[in-house]
Amino acid sequence: MKALDLEAAKQKAFRLLSLRPHSEKELEKKLREKGFPAVVIKETLEKLHDLKYLNDASFANQWTRNLVVNKLWGNRKVIASLREKGVAAELIDSSIETAREELPEEEAIETLIKKKTAKRKTSALDFKEKQKIFQSLMGRGFPPGLILNKLGKIKKEDIDGEDRD
Repeated sequence: MKALDLEAAKQKAFRLLSLRPHSEKELEKKLREKGFPAVVIKETLEKLHDLKYLNDASFANQWTRNLVVNKLWGNRKVIASLREKGVAAELIDSSIETAREELPEEEAIETLIKKKTAKRKTSALDFKEKQKIFQSLMGRGFPPGLILNKLGKIKKEDIDGEDRD
């Protein structure tokens, strides 16, 4: 019976890992929810480690890079996502540091502000528009001070309405 449980747990884990990378805690939780015994889960996770299918450091780096570079998330939201997936604090810190070498938070904020103001014909954003952008960037996990700093530096040239007198 145990051999059947172990094989079923491994198959379930392989299916989950084929969809996307998972952290060890995340995979453990999903197997537990499927009703596998703790001893079977432990053995399955050990087997996945041995086969190099499960590596939290690699998972954290991949996941963080995706959120930072592709989704343009701020560090606070990335940290929350990794914590939710059971990644250790030191892995979170190093994965963010690595991803931020490629795209610093400041650049991500600037990119998002440019995207949000690209279609504007006015020469300056009014308070309400800045407030809306601020809320959006806060929701993506960027620090308020950095957002305000970048929003305050929006120049006439950065917005499409530079020909207006």
